[in-house]
Amino acid sequence: MRKSHPIRRVVLATAATVSGVVLLLSLKPASDPAAASAAGAAPQAGAAAQRSPQGGQQGGAAAAGTVTGDAAQTQYGAVQVRLTVAGGKITKAEAVQAPKGGVSDQKTALAVPKLNQEAVAAGNADIDAVSGATYTSAGYKKSLQSALDKVKAPASAGTGAGSGPGGGGGSASPASPGARGTAGTRTVTGRVAQTQYGPVQVRITVSEGRITQAAAVQAPKGGVSGQKTALAVPRLNQEAVAAGNARIDAVSGATYTSTGYRQSLQSALDQAGG
Repeated sequence: MRKSHPIRRVVLATAATVSGVVLLLSLKPASDPAAASAAGAAPQAGAAAQRSPQGGQQGGAAAAGTVTGDAAQTQYGAVQVRLTVAGGKITKAEAVQAPKGGVSDQKTALAVPKLNQEAVAAGNADIDAVSGATYTSAGYKKSLQSALDKVKAPASAGTGAGSGPGGGGGSASPASPGARGTAGTRTVTGRVAQTQYGPVQVRITVSEGRITQAAAVQAPKGGVSGQKTALAVPRLNQEAVAAGNARIDAVSGATYTSTGYRQSLQSALDQAGG
């Protein structure tokens, strides 16, 4: 058996070393892209994490919204209300139209801020008129009710017929008796609405989902108030039956009685729907 030559051992050892170094150098670049890809994945994951809260905010915005009611014509000009709603509550109310010019400007400046505050606080159109701005107040409430109807209409459509009237609120009450039409005819008396000239209270008869009869069981009496009641109440009764809801026009010259009538009528509709 021949012995290995020392030079040959040196050459073989050197070749093995060189091969190992070449192998290491060839592997290192491959590891760098992997590290780079891992590093790139981290910012992408971070970006995705940053986007997801934004997506959540967009979903929340879809649950909220801004709705503008129909313009309500008054003796001194149009009134139109815009609402911002979030979480099922009014968070902001503003009049995008209101009477202008002369004394109307003063009354608008006095009434609208108060009406805006009351709308947010009450969460419905059952708010008090501002003294000295009765027509503006009546128009504001009418447009406010229209905006509330628009807010609640999609929710009512989404719940389906089996959801019942419990979540409808005041603005959905005109439709609520329709849901109970199979129960027969009902007579309901609304709450007493206090006005500057006396209480107003309305009683309605509902059959097959419609108001078939309306009557004022209380109304201002005595002197001029008696005359205004005699003038206004029959018209208001007719309008309540024709409209089927509380969004009826005030009778000129009997604004306070008209406002109280509508408040009590809405209360009766709420009860009929409950």
